Amino acid sequence: MLIFTKMKKNLERTVTLPEGVSFHMQGHMVTLSSGAKKISKKFDLRGISVKHEGHRILLSLQKATKRESKILGTAWAHLNNMVAGLSQDYVYKLEVCNVHFPMNVKVEGSVVVIKSFLGEVIPRSAKILPGVKVEIKGSEIIVSSPDVEAAGQTSANLEKATRVTKRDRRVFQDGIFIKEKPGRQL
Repeated sequence: MLIFTKMKKNLERTVTLPEGVSFHMQGHMVTLSSGAKKISKKFDLRGISVKHEGHRILLSLQKATKRESKILGTAWAHLNNMVAGLSQDYVYKLEVCNVHFPMNVKVEGSVVVIKSFLGEVIPRSAKILPGVKVEIKGSEIIVSSPDVEAAGQTSANLEKATRVTKRDRRVFQDGIFIKEKPGRQL
């Protein structure tokens, strides 16, 4: 009779911090800062050992299961995104497309207001997350932030605000659409 057991491994992942980046961890909150930029994120690091040694953050797990190794890989990827965001902002480019009625898009505080979408009288709005900068240049909207998740969610909020329902998308092609993401062009 064969008995199969789950293989458990000892895993280590390293995040290298560039010169001038400081690391601070208090409880589950991890903060990376460089100059005026500061990114904070809450992690659930059950069983993961986090050590800060000079310009490196060492994440390690002893006898990790498959699920725990996935959690370790996710935490490592998020920390690498945070480090990359401190050196250069993540930029999303969106296009304002209007076929039927000209849209009026402008930033008012922490909200992007979209007027006259498909001839509607009531303006639509999209929330801008904290730490995100939105610029409108003609029919192009540029969303930038050192935090990739905040920039991506703000772009998704803009795209969702002009979602068309109960109409044929082949005819009503108006809206705001993401045309370029960090790392790839659509």
